[in-house]
Amino acid sequence: MKPGWRRNDSAPAATDLVAAVKGLAVSLLSDNMARVSGAIGLRPFHAGGALAGTAVTARTRAGDNLAIYRAFGQCRPGDVLVVDGGGALDQALMGDIMTRYAESAGLAGVILDGAIRDVAEIRQRPFPVYARGVTHRGPHKNGPGEINVPVSVGGMVVNPGDLVVGDEDGVLAIPVADAAGVIAAAHTQAEREAAQLAAIAEGRYDLSWVDEVEAGLSRRS
Repeated sequence: MKPGWRRNDSAPAATDLVAAVKGLAVSLLSDNMARVSGAIGLRPFHAGGALAGTAVTARTRAGDNLAIYRAFGQCRPGDVLVVDGGGALDQALMGDIMTRYAESAGLAGVILDGAIRDVAEIRQRPFPVYARGVTHRGPHKNGPGEINVPVSVGGMVVNPGDLVVGDEDGVLAIPVADAAGVIAAAHTQAEREAAQLAAIAEGRYDLSWVDEVEAGLSRRS
């Protein structure tokens, strides 16, 4: 198929990784990806709740959602539809009807680098919806658009099949090849932070490390 209209099959579902990542904060996972990964400028619009699933990607012309409808056909229960809409806020790519359809089809959530509408309705439901902004102006349906190709959302590259996670802090894509190590390191950090919280509650939190860091920095300057 010619460029601009490519349609690729979905990558294998990362079912085991999705199960392993549940319960972990996005911040913990992000910390263990050198704190330089994750989307910027996208925020949650739903009533709360975490997101975890396998990425099915779509790239569409700004303000046009024809390819998104086509991409629904590649989504399986548990998948996350990740849409590169170029960050445009002039036309909404989704609203109440499309997000309800996505939920009814068993998707784990949708992430759009673009605008949505019908926010009052979306905010009443726990189905995860992340977007860049809001507008009442509806979309066009002219194409072109591509499905299951590498996309960029909020400066974050997402490949089909990536493990995608989200919570109230934002969204993060983790390549499958890296996911097991990132998840294991995040669990270790979660245990360490739990110990720190216990120390704070008991009045024994140690800040002596600040002196050590400043001393090291002063030696380098």
